[in-house]
Amino acid sequence: MRPGTESMRTMRLGGMRGFTIVWIGQLVSLLGSAMTGFALPIWAYEKYQSVTALTTAQFFFITPMLIVSPLAGALVDRSNRKFMMMISDLAAGLSTIGVFLLASANRLEIWHLYIANAINGTFQAFQWPAYSATISTMLPKEQYGRANGMMGLAEAAPAVIAPMLAAGLLTYIGLSGVLLIDIVTFVFAIGALLIVFVPQPPETEVGRQSRGSIWKESAYGFRYIVQRPSLLGLQTVFLFGNLFATIAFAAAVPMILSRTGSNKDVLATALAIGAIGGVVGGIVMSAWGGPKRRVHGVLAGWIAVSLVSQALAGLGQSLPVWAAAFFFGSFFVPIINGSNQAIWQAKVAPDVQGRVFATRRLIAWFVTPLATAIAGPLADVVFGPAMQPGGSLAPVFGGLVGTGPGAGIGLMFVFTGLMAMCVGLGGYLVPAIRNAEDILPDHDAQPAPATVEAMAVEAT
Repeated sequence: MRPGTESMRTMRLGGMRGFTIVWIGQLVSLLGSAMTGFALPIWAYEKYQSVTALTTAQFFFITPMLIVSPLAGALVDRSNRKFMMMISDLAAGLSTIGVFLLASANRLEIWHLYIANAINGTFQAFQWPAYSATISTMLPKEQYGRANGMMGLAEAAPAVIAPMLAAGLLTYIGLSGVLLIDIVTFVFAIGALLIVFVPQPPETEVGRQSRGSIWKESAYGFRYIVQRPSLLGLQTVFLFGNLFATIAFAAAVPMILSRTGSNKDVLATALAIGAIGGVVGGIVMSAWGGPKRRVHGVLAGWIAVSLVSQALAGLGQSLPVWAAAFFFGSFFVPIINGSNQAIWQAKVAPDVQGRVFATRRLIAWFVTPLATAIAGPLADVVFGPAMQPGGSLAPVFGGLVGTGPGAGIGLMFVFTGLMAMCVGLGGYLVPAIRNAEDILPDHDAQPAPATVEAMAVEAT
């Protein structure tokens, strides 16, 4: 919809005011999703007693999202971004309704979650690039860091109360009741978008040069990033960091349940305290805007998360250690993501951000399906048996992470945490990554069109 067709009231709801309304709608919706995200893994683990069943469900969410991402990014740039966000929210709501109906009829099976997750993942491929690119058109670049901090806060805040709330509600209204609440919250997200004006980006020279068939535009994000080694390097950090983080955290819920005799209250408390860390980090990022050299927020943040959260969580065998690890780890996530997001929003022209951002996430999450696919077998078949009393690794690492149920997953956390720390340190050793903000010009300070093409050729 073009600005001229909007009502006058909607026209006024732009800028930071309009973004805040969209943010509130997403916050409410994410609260419902977080409750469902807590309740369904508990249902699945109690019914199937398998880490692989849980990680396979994650696999079916991530894989379709990554496959569709390049095409989704091209469609986001071609279409109304507000409309794309609404369609994504609507599809997620409909898939949740399907799960709700099956649960209410007591016919829900794990393969139903695979289908629902595949649908959600497919439409999430449209949601994230549209939402991220919207910031660039609604706000000046001086507010990018704060807006991204708000996004991080919206992702973390629901997780503070969602585990406790869902754990309590499961006793009284069951899984179906929790799913019904999630369905209702989708209305808030769609309603917020309906009353807000989301401007379309003006066409730039870079955008004009990128036009072509839908398949050419789908591949454009790859060409854009590969021609800019600094952007490719930043995403390579996220690729390997996410690989090692996902292998561990995909098994976080069964680790705590295994080590506590399936104590849901301990699990909910640890996750809630971790979410509080994310809220605090989001508030800090919203007020602060991130470090002046945003690349430090990315690389130093990865180092901190890997050591303070991932490795420490694996060493923990009680609630206080898990709570501390999750709190401090979650604290740094909004700073890492907000700093990285602000770099990309400042450097990439708004009218190609849909394609570039979709490809950017594809690169960062490319190995995530592999990580989720192998996390379960690693826990169930390799590390789990090896860390049982008398297991092959128990004499060496038993004094570090203990033995018995959940100890093998704890050792996975420690190993992968140390590897992820090396990824952050390695980023500082590569000049193209360390100096990315100096090497790349801001999109609103681009040189003449003829020079842009020359720079792209030189960068390759």
